[in-house]
Amino acid sequence: MRAITVIPGQAGSARLDEVPEPAEEEGAVLVDAIALGICGTDGEIAGGEYGWAPAGEERLVLGHESLGRVRECPDDAGLSPGDLVVGIVRRPDPIPCACCAAGEWDFCRNGDYTERGIKERHGYGSERWRVEPEFAVRIDAELVDVGVLLEPTSVVAKAWEQIERIGGRACFDAHSVLVTGAGPIGLLAALLAAQRGHEVHVLDRVTSGPKPGLVERLGATYHANSAEDAGPFDIVIEATGAGPVVADAMQGTGRNGIVCLTGVSPAGRTIDFDVAGLNRTMVLENDVVFGSVNANRRHYEAAADALARADRDWLRSVISRRVPLDRWSEALERQDDDVKVVVALDA
Repeated sequence: MRAITVIPGQAGSARLDEVPEPAEEEGAVLVDAIALGICGTDGEIAGGEYGWAPAGEERLVLGHESLGRVRECPDDAGLSPGDLVVGIVRRPDPIPCACCAAGEWDFCRNGDYTERGIKERHGYGSERWRVEPEFAVRIDAELVDVGVLLEPTSVVAKAWEQIERIGGRACFDAHSVLVTGAGPIGLLAALLAAQRGHEVHVLDRVTSGPKPGLVERLGATYHANSAEDAGPFDIVIEATGAGPVVADAMQGTGRNGIVCLTGVSPAGRTIDFDVAGLNRTMVLENDVVFGSVNANRRHYEAAADALARADRDWLRSVISRRVPLDRWSEALERQDDDVKVVVALDA
């Protein structure tokens, strides 16, 4: 079968390969792949920035945003042939820390977890893949054309869970939400905010293309370059990782404000920033700033529910481009109007 593989740490090594069928030890559920979502992580791994192949192997099968259809599964798997499924990305460490042992592997304390398509486990970028039943999430059959959005939605489902837990420290009376960045994570964060009935604002730098329209179709307000006139906000979800935007986000809330950072910033870029002033404001206003990454099964299931309740046409519009497997490399070539790019593994 065909798969997208890469030698981690070696730029320019990504290619479409013929690889063996997935081994049974990779999971009892055999899945025919439908689609693979491409994100910045995939581009960074293909660019040689990081990534780890499985032990004893040189190449890594790329891809962590999956969608497929069950071909074979055990009777006790809780699945049936024909079911639409998404594979969870992270696996707990073999000698689990306290968090992994509790099923909260997204909070792994020792860093010995593995991740499909990223860290020491082959990914979902192949025509067929296997997965353990407990790491396969069944989704509504009607989501066949948009279910590949489940993994990024799980990331923001976790972010919202954490926001609401923090809000529960006292009286949580949030109304206004600012999302910085109108990429897939930002748009999906805005979707979940709108589903919660909040007043939603999205900040991005572009003034053309599909993003402003996607935001407006949620009933949200789109801001280009600045949202100061609409603030302060009760909740800010930062999804760019851009240093100046992060700094503004941390100062963009009102009293009892919550800032969730989901964007991963590049190291080595410095900005002038009044840390003491931020500290003063956070203390005097009971503000919280926290980071959130990855997701566990509970968040995938919450994401599946959110997608099932969302407008299908809106979700289809988030997927701005699909490329067939034999032209997979085009998915890594950024185009001006890209939002979410998907490789069609069944084409």
